[in-house]
Amino acid sequence: MPTLPENIRGILADLDGTLYVGQTAIPGAIEALHRIRERGLGIRYLTNTTSKPRSVIAGQLHRLGLPVEIAHLYTAPCVARDHLLAAGMVRCHCLLPADVIADMEGITHVDTHPQAVVVGDMGGGISGEALNRAFRFLLDGAAFFTLARNRCYRAADGLRLDVGAFTAALEYGTRREATLLGKPAPHFFRAPLDDLGLQPDEALMIGDDLESDVGGAQAIGLYGVLVRTGKFSEEELQKSSVRPDVVIDSFADLAG
Repeated sequence: MPTLPENIRGILADLDGTLYVGQTAIPGAIEALHRIRERGLGIRYLTNTTSKPRSVIAGQLHRLGLPVEIAHLYTAPCVARDHLLAAGMVRCHCLLPADVIADMEGITHVDTHPQAVVVGDMGGGISGEALNRAFRFLLDGAAFFTLARNRCYRAADGLRLDVGAFTAALEYGTRREATLLGKPAPHFFRAPLDDLGLQPDEALMIGDDLESDVGGAQAIGLYGVLVRTGKFSEEELQKSSVRPDVVIDSFADLAG
């Protein structure tokens, strides 16, 4: 187990690439989660996954044997919902699967005159036509939000483009910058911290994404732990200006 600051009382954990890859739990992750709970550490789970609703993600984790409570699962669409409702933006054009939009209770998906465009992962539904429709809404003045800036993620068949790539295309075409509602936006980390009743310096964030997980967490004062699983790249680590507080082989090493 790595040497951690003595005041660490809670853990924020990424999911895909950190606790599991594809349909397989990271070796030792299940046992590590049990040890973390036995030690009395609070834990919350953060994911920028926008292709599946929270209930499906929780079900997948349970099938893998990962003891994750749905109430402790923070997804980008659910956190975004709170932001949009607070801003009075209830009519949105969402680049998201229908069952994920259903997670955003109070938000109505519209195909005409939206107040905002929300970019997520439509999976196989993403197309030039879908991007062009969103592009035209943005040109007409709709507010511009994205649920993630992740460049890619590792699927069972290899790396795939993630939400950040599609967001960048719309930003380039419209000459506008999207407001980020998922990791590494500060409020995305603060929501689970508030739930745990902790300050940033009392918790760590562990994940496989150097920018979204580690960099975003460190920016608000969390201890940043990078794992060498998922989409970890030694080359990226060497080139990046983000310096993790600790780099470990896998989540299993966190609990020794």
